Amino acid sequence: MSDITPQPDPSEAPAEGRPGAGAELAQSLDEAAARRPRSRNVGALRRLLPYARRHGADALGALVFLLTATAATLGLSGAVRLLVDGLTRPGVAAERVDLWFLLIGGVALALAASSALRYFFVTKLAERIVADLRQAVYGHILTLDPGFFLRLRTGEVLSRLTTDIQIVENLLGASVSSALRNLLTLIGAVALLVWVSPRLTGLVLLIFPVILAPLFLFGRRVRRLTVSTQDQFAGAVGQAGETLEALETVQAFGGEAGASRRFSGAVEAAFSTSLRRMRARAVMTALVIGLVFGGVVAVFWLGVHAGLRGEMSWGALFQFAFLAVMAAGSVGALGETWGEVQKAAGAMDRIAELLDARPTIAAPARPTALPVPARGEIGFEDVTFAYPGRPELPALRGFSLSVRPGERVALVGPSGSGKSTVFRLLLRFYDPQTGVIRLDGVDLRQADPREVRARTALVAQDSPLFSGSAAENIAFARPDASPQEIAAAARAAQAESFVAALPQGFDTPLGDRARSLSGGQRQRLAIARALVREAPVLLLDEATSALDAENERLVQQALDEAMSGRTTLVIAHRLATVLKADRIVVMDEGRVVEEGTHAELSARGGLYARLAALQFGEAA
Repeated sequence: MSDITPQPDPSEAPAEGRPGAGAELAQSLDEAAARRPRSRNVGALRRLLPYARRHGADALGALVFLLTATAATLGLSGAVRLLVDGLTRPGVAAERVDLWFLLIGGVALALAASSALRYFFVTKLAERIVADLRQAVYGHILTLDPGFFLRLRTGEVLSRLTTDIQIVENLLGASVSSALRNLLTLIGAVALLVWVSPRLTGLVLLIFPVILAPLFLFGRRVRRLTVSTQDQFAGAVGQAGETLEALETVQAFGGEAGASRRFSGAVEAAFSTSLRRMRARAVMTALVIGLVFGGVVAVFWLGVHAGLRGEMSWGALFQFAFLAVMAAGSVGALGETWGEVQKAAGAMDRIAELLDARPTIAAPARPTALPVPARGEIGFEDVTFAYPGRPELPALRGFSLSVRPGERVALVGPSGSGKSTVFRLLLRFYDPQTGVIRLDGVDLRQADPREVRARTALVAQDSPLFSGSAAENIAFARPDASPQEIAAAARAAQAESFVAALPQGFDTPLGDRARSLSGGQRQRLAIARALVREAPVLLLDEATSALDAENERLVQQALDEAMSGRTTLVIAHRLATVLKADRIVVMDEGRVVEEGTHAELSARGGLYARLAALQFGEAA
């Protein structure tokens, strides 16, 4: 059997797969969130600055119209003061009143225009930053090696790529604009308050520490609960993703109720934590707004008495009240926005973890170029390798193998003997702990992994296809392949007949993972995809296992032609493939135990002879 899919250590199985997983998940993620370093604060949002710098014109436009909108807002207070002072003077002319109202109307129009332009530039900048961030995160994820996905499930990665980035988008598109506007309004209002009445402003400023206290007292708890909620929701999404990927298996074994119960437990755990976050944030908001407006009323009461005593004009009092309400509203809005900032900071923390992840498999600073033209020579020299998380169970132990250019070598052995591990190391998904692997004489660790993989074509036991058309799936291996080359590859893989029968031929959408096709049809498309690549090294991992006898015979003929002139490594138990190999390498417990032709190995009476007797029966 093929062992192409790495299996994680059972001790590292996800918690939500066990009974009582919802409560365990909630507790473990709460503890994980509580242990996060204190340096993980809103400073995580600074990671967005490089993306903003790329679009300086939009950022400048947003800043300019943010300033003009704030100035117009504050200007309304001055226009109101002129109107009130004028109306309280005896004998005011109607023309003068009209002038003041025209002034207020002009300021209002300037405010409307500035606000609209501010919204446009801020929203455009936010959408552009988020689009760049999405592209950067996804592009970086594609560079990570399989070992990373043994530590972090695909569902968790997708949650960060979608939900967490959406949270950041909400902050940039709405909350940041509101926060900056309110912050500038607060600063401008306080400055004007000092100019209108320093004494009353001093009283207002005395109230500020009392108002800010709830922000600091509840802010840290809100952020910790926010991060915990996001972690728990990501865990629920990851568990749901695993179930949906294997839905047929779940339904076949009647596991719908158990899967639904585990998902519900994870969702309820996330909701419970979210409810605690909402309570803490509601208390924080109530305290901030209550203290703000309570302080404003008290200060305004003092101002009215000052007006009655003639210590300030009624226009100045109205302006002070207008500015005080403006400042109070800004503080209240900032308190609301602070929760969104904390939530986005938690999301950005998780996104940053993806961006900061570094692949263990990467090209060296100065990679060694593979020789041209390619020969397809392969060499394993005393290689020992264990998968991450299983260092005590090496998959290969002192493995050595030399394959000449154009040679056809079959790897045979019991399940778990390390056959597919040879393929993974040759594709440089992992590096061995000891030993050297060479392609055309170059140590793979000294070469660029992309260049190494460009010289190989893989057909796995269960090669995944994508939701595009048949032509797109075949051309995935070589995007510049012409329609004629795609058709030729399909013909060679015995796939042309059933593809031509599809409603739109090669352009027919195949649905999610091409599930509209049979297993044999999907495998033939996978073989066509490998053939169109025209790589010098062909890797076949049980490539004909999904085909019936007739299709296997046809595809085997195509593979025989494809293998001609190419170095081919074959993992197979089918007699036809093994018989035609130039050499059969028998593996057991990660080592080479026998080599030779079918006749030679059968005559020795060793492991191969026993496997052949079991698998091939009389044909052995």
